[in-house]
Amino acid sequence: MRLATITNLAYGATLVLTTVSAATMLLAAHAQEGERAAVAQRYRLDKATSEVAKDCFALTERARLYVMSGDPTQATAYRSEAAALGNVEARLRGMVDLGASPAEIRALKTALDSADTLRDEQASAITARLAGRGGEAVRILFGPEYQRQLERVDNAVTQFQDRLDQRTADEVKEAEAFARTWRTVSEVVLALTGLLFLCVLYFVFKQRVLRPVVRLSDVVARLAAQDYAVEPPPLGQIDEIGDMAQAIRIFRENGLERQRLEEERAKDRLLRDQLARMTNRLQGCDTFDDLQHVIHCFVPDLLPGTAGALYLFEPSRKVMAELFRWGGALRSTAEFPPLSCWALRRGSAHRLAADERDVPCAHLHAGESGAALCLPLIVQREAVGLLYLEPCGELADFQAATDVFLPMLSENIGLAIGNLQLRVSLREMANADALTGLANRRYLDEVFELEVARALDNGLPLSCLMLDVDHFKSFNDRFGHDAGDRVLRTVGQVLRAAARDEGLAFRYGGEEFALLMPGYDQPRAERLAEAIRQRMANLDLSYDGVALGPITVSIGVAVTPDHCPPEKLIVTADTALLRAKQDGRDRCVVAQARGGLEAAA
Repeated sequence: MRLATITNLAYGATLVLTTVSAATMLLAAHAQEGERAAVAQRYRLDKATSEVAKDCFALTERARLYVMSGDPTQATAYRSEAAALGNVEARLRGMVDLGASPAEIRALKTALDSADTLRDEQASAITARLAGRGGEAVRILFGPEYQRQLERVDNAVTQFQDRLDQRTADEVKEAEAFARTWRTVSEVVLALTGLLFLCVLYFVFKQRVLRPVVRLSDVVARLAAQDYAVEPPPLGQIDEIGDMAQAIRIFRENGLERQRLEEERAKDRLLRDQLARMTNRLQGCDTFDDLQHVIHCFVPDLLPGTAGALYLFEPSRKVMAELFRWGGALRSTAEFPPLSCWALRRGSAHRLAADERDVPCAHLHAGESGAALCLPLIVQREAVGLLYLEPCGELADFQAATDVFLPMLSENIGLAIGNLQLRVSLREMANADALTGLANRRYLDEVFELEVARALDNGLPLSCLMLDVDHFKSFNDRFGHDAGDRVLRTVGQVLRAAARDEGLAFRYGGEEFALLMPGYDQPRAERLAEAIRQRMANLDLSYDGVALGPITVSIGVAVTPDHCPPEKLIVTADTALLRAKQDGRDRCVVAQARGGLEAAA
């Protein structure tokens, strides 16, 4: 029940009880007023009846005095007083007007009739006295009959007064009982009113208002401090306090929802910042190693609960080759043709759900099931790679992670790969020799410092081989420049094969070439130089059907730190090449140790 209803009911009950109490008090006062009226009426009637007896005896005394004395003044006074009394009916009407009851009137009438009889006898006695019969008048007024009549008047008056006293006592008693009853009722009603007030005060204000408000005030204070972990008290009452508790509960739920949304927005901002930071770092990548490092740094945080791999498309072999992976073992193979992946076929993401039936990609290991996601990396409508993801924890975490920023992530990685491939292509075009396909001297100048720094950091030697085609100018003069270009291309092929993945081959200028071999000490470098010289000597080249004859090369070998400081490595190898030419060409010459001529040069 609502507080307003309880208050209204309590107010109505208090009003009713107050009205009843006032009514009972008025009734009690009225009863007391009736008591006072009965006493006053008794006094008036008693006074009137007393005057009847008094008048009767007064007339008797007047008449007797006249009879005894014969004084005419006494007769005159008698007549005057007798005339003032009036007849019986008039005096009875006065008694009725004073409130006498019929029984009392009958008793009083008897007294008045007896008084009238006495008056008649008094008149007879006075008449007899006037006629000179004084003895007869004395007998009349002093005889026993006259005395009995006086007693009857006195008895009738006494009886009337007794009746009056009894009635008055009964009325007073009844009025007192009535007043006492209504006073008791009034006191009970007042007690009920006070009890109702105390009950309302205790129940409504303490139980229904004060205690819940105190409990709710603590909740409101904690909610004001944004402590939404507080639980509102379970108030099931249907009133204003219950409405307030419900409002506080709704406010808390809204606060929790707002807090959850703020956390999601904060997480979203963090992911966006990480994605923007990763995009910024991807734009600064110069090599695929840099790309791998950046992706490996950011993607596990952007996609928590996931393992994955990044594949790059190799046009030469027409396969998707794994660049790197993270998060442990994967169900996808390291290499596969593009048609093995449905995402690459359709040009859009291909998701495999654990609880849904779908066609798995062919590059996934057979017999293994589970959730997976393939994201094609499309640049200029061509697939440059693939981002493969699968859960490494809870499936719900993987589902939530893969639904956030995936389009932007795949797009940014694809653009980074496309930009890096374009940059590599442009760099290769700028740093490659168009004739031999080897790196040019410009690229040598760029790479040399990096290789020297890497060798110093790793504490490994760095070898340099300087190679020159013997008598190349006369060869051009004899066979033409096209044949000379054929020879240079062949030298480039030999050097590229000799360097393989361990070193770098360069066209230094004209018919002069260079090899940088990280980790090669002097014996290995010397063996490599001799192998190159022998292979060149064993070549049987022809051009346009004309045999070009034997082709020999001179090679100078230098190793840092054995022969020279790092910055003098190329110069030292070139000096050794010069000595090989001076010694007759078609030979390999190793530079002298530090302090020798080459080092000095």
